[in-house]
Amino acid sequence: MKRLIITAIFCGIMGSLCAQQIKADSVIRDTTRAKKHFRVRIGSGSDTSGVNNRFNKLSKKIADRKSKPGFTFGLTFTNFHLGFATLLDNGSFTLSQKNDFLDYRQIKTSNVGFDVIKFGYRFNDRFKVTLDGGFDWTLIRLKKNISIVPDAPTLTYRADDIAYSKNRLSSNYFVMPLTFDIRSKEYENGKRFHFMFGPEAGFLIDGMQKQISDEHGKTKNFNDFHFTRFEYSGFIRLLYGSDGIYVKYNFNDMFENSPDQKGLKTLSVGLVLGF
Repeated sequence: MKRLIITAIFCGIMGSLCAQQIKADSVIRDTTRAKKHFRVRIGSGSDTSGVNNRFNKLSKKIADRKSKPGFTFGLTFTNFHLGFATLLDNGSFTLSQKNDFLDYRQIKTSNVGFDVIKFGYRFNDRFKVTLDGGFDWTLIRLKKNISIVPDAPTLTYRADDIAYSKNRLSSNYFVMPLTFDIRSKEYENGKRFHFMFGPEAGFLIDGMQKQISDEHGKTKNFNDFHFTRFEYSGFIRLLYGSDGIYVKYNFNDMFENSPDQKGLKTLSVGLVLGF
């Protein structure tokens, strides 16, 4: 009987110990699960590889999207260019006797313009074609005290007995350059080298002669002054990012319906600033 009682007590003790051990193991496993569920680690190692992989995939997706073929269209303010304009008289930098009345101050004769609308197609990450629309001015600072006669049969001038402090003849065109853009790879700073070239068509908006003198103050006379109504040009731009240099040459004559000015063209060289 004593042995039975002792055996029963021993089994009870052992059973209690096993139950407590099982309960403790369960608590440990549950705690481990909870820790695994809510665990956050900061630093390098396998736990951050998932984030890095997702970030790399997102970066690659953005890069692929930039390099995929596609159309672009929108309003813009770009290709702001400012340079010196030069008159070429049948290939010569010296004006002939017939065109001597247009003698000008080179340092103050300029070409300026910008684009306001852009439509393009990207073939890949290295080549793009765009057709832009914008405005372009050529401003000639005349040396002589002359006035261009408006609405004359040909380009005609009169000599004035007035000392002009400023005598400027200018033309304004709406231009449509077709640009072929060959681009380098994109560098870490997000910039590229661009070699851009193409033809440009221009439609005359108006001409203007602006004069300033002590006698008459400031006057402006708007007229077409026989500026060619449709001009076609060729240009080359070399850019890093959105800034660089450009050269532009007008293939047709500067004036029309004016035989004495046949062969008079313009050449412009300057800077491109891509705001």
